[in-house]
Amino acid sequence: MDAVAAATGESKAAMGETIDAVIAAITGEVTKGKTVQLIGFGSLTTGARAARVGRIPGTGAEIQIPAAETVKFTAGKAFKDVVNGG
Repeated sequence: MDAVAAATGESKAAMGETIDAVIAAITGEVTKGKTVQLIGFGSLTTGARAARVGRIPGTGAEIQIPAAETVKFTAGKAFKDVVNGG
């Protein structure tokens, strides 16, 4: 938040409220099963992970891992280019 506040000239408190509101809006949309696309950064979508059998590393005992909803992030081209030095 400090970097965003410094870049915009706004107070840290105002930036905190803004960032919290953005995160709440993104969370709400993804929770509804919608895709949230942040142009130039990436997109967030929901996915499903199937139930599977896992192992406890210490004992080797098998455990059942239940199915779960997941969140998938796909980086956008502009973000990938910056990360890769482009």
